[in-house]
Amino acid sequence: MNAAIANVAPDPVMERLEDQISWYDTKSRSSRKWFKWIKTTEIVAAAVIPLLAASTIPHARAVTAVLGVLITAFEGVLQLNQFHENWISYRSTCESLKHEKFMFLAGASPYTNADRPRALLAERVEALLAGEHAKWASVQEQEPQSKPA
Repeated sequence: MNAAIANVAPDPVMERLEDQISWYDTKSRSSRKWFKWIKTTEIVAAAVIPLLAASTIPHARAVTAVLGVLITAFEGVLQLNQFHENWISYRSTCESLKHEKFMFLAGASPYTNADRPRALLAERVEALLAGEHAKWASVQEQEPQSKPA
């Protein structure tokens, strides 16, 4: 290992930024994957129902009923887990964090004339994360109100 590299102290601001970019990127990809998989399954199941209804295949009525239940259950899972909303929100936050990183590394505004650019980066990153957390907390508080008593 290069001696100059070995003596460089870890940068907690950049470590935090990289960690959060990675977390939001991973969660966005996961939410997108689940959303698309469930929606595709729903669409295929819904498309098969009319074919089964018009067919004379044995047990077509039972299969049609199962597909209807499957569609309903999957839609409930989508609503419960908010995969689409999370995908969009996480991707937006991830891209905002990447933007801050790029602007900081490029020395662009607002970092150009800042007295303490690293501190400004930390403040801006934490403000983005606090905003994301506030949105999440707001959604969590609203969920119990929408459930039947």
